[in-house]
Amino acid sequence: MKLDQILAKRSNKTIYRYEDTVIKLFIKEHPKSMILNEALNQSRVEETGLKIPKILSVGKVDDSWSITMDYIPGKTLDQLIKENPEKEDEYLDLFVDLQMEMHTKYAPLLNKLKDKLNRQIQDLDEIDATTKYELLTRLDSMPKHTKLCHGDFLPSNIIINESGAYIIDWSHATQGNASGDTATTYLKMVLYYPELADKYIKLFCKKSDTALQYVQKWLPIVAAQQLLKAETDEERNFLHSWLDVIDYQG
Repeated sequence: MKLDQILAKRSNKTIYRYEDTVIKLFIKEHPKSMILNEALNQSRVEETGLKIPKILSVGKVDDSWSITMDYIPGKTLDQLIKENPEKEDEYLDLFVDLQMEMHTKYAPLLNKLKDKLNRQIQDLDEIDATTKYELLTRLDSMPKHTKLCHGDFLPSNIIINESGAYIIDWSHATQGNASGDTATTYLKMVLYYPELADKYIKLFCKKSDTALQYVQKWLPIVAAQQLLKAETDEERNFLHSWLDVIDYQG
């Protein structure tokens, strides 16, 4: 098998198109357990009926583990927004509707968002004990829900074609509180789509009848979680700026 059509490259994997499939090829150091768990999570999301790529196999290419799934043709919502700036509001409307539809689904065998956040905050070495305590106390006070959460819901993870809209990249999927998932999207929108972030959060809160202040309460918690994955000093400094859980007013 010759893999030469690269769709995307990340620090721990390269994503290829091969005929009518997509192959995620992981670096050798990436734990096998995480790869198998990612495939399992996506398979569980398939069972909700959402339009997503279906897992076809998990195996090896040479000595590296891989996940093979359906190739979904089309353009990402990110591409469409950049190519058609005059349709920005229309695309943002679709984006929020998709996220709200996702939050109506249930995948009861997925890991729980609150458990994952608790574990990740506990593992953070770069925040002091007082901040960690405040974050965990706030997290514990949040209502427990079981809605399907993506964990990286962004325009770049939506593919649009004549059959509709497909949500891709389910490696961070959990079940939990929709506002926690929304707060993660908002933080990433501020970082990667600063001109759309405020419009996004206001539109989501209006459409879902969610208090903006409620989503804002999640922001320091998910900012701490994202610190584990920050790859640049700019991103790390940005996330630290959202961590003041004692005085944060939103």
